[in-house]
Amino acid sequence: MIRVIAGSARRLLLKTPQGYETRPTSDKVKETLFNILSPYIYTDTCFLDLYAGSGSIGIEALSRGAGRAVFAEKGREAVACIKENLKTTGFEDKASVMNMDVLSALNRLEGRERFDLVFMDPPYNNEYEKDVLTFLARSTLLCEDALIVVEADNTTDFEYLDELGYEVIKYKKYKNNCHVFLKRSSADAQDDME
Repeated sequence: MIRVIAGSARRLLLKTPQGYETRPTSDKVKETLFNILSPYIYTDTCFLDLYAGSGSIGIEALSRGAGRAVFAEKGREAVACIKENLKTTGFEDKASVMNMDVLSALNRLEGRERFDLVFMDPPYNNEYEKDVLTFLARSTLLCEDALIVVEADNTTDFEYLDELGYEVIKYKKYKNNCHVFLKRSSADAQDDME
């Protein structure tokens, strides 16, 4: 069991899927993450949680005041956990859960939604984050000043980010993994708005 750390759903326990398919973010790492994200969370913030697992990151964002969250997760047991956790926290009316792989979810959302914050925690060392970032680089899903956070293994190579038009705002390293905070460079974001 993990918990919501702060906000309106503070201390509520969340269910996690059984087994090792998902790696719930520890409370300590989640607290560090949201200390960095808190200036970006407003009542009209739209949060996208990719490879959502139990949904704890998107739920934490909602608890801290985000207006809406969309969760993309293909595992059926994980999706059941997300739905139960949304019910427990009372955020069902502020959330959508997409039971499909992430790229299918992004394609379905394209042209329908725009996000201020995107968090992804894909299975490590498969380059899934590169596929998502490639999609988002030319997508209309991101608001002009959107922030993307990638959780990855410490050995993940992000050399391609500049080529895709991203700039690293912050890099936070933990014992076994890291959070990379990205924004599209302003020229690329401007091209997208035209």
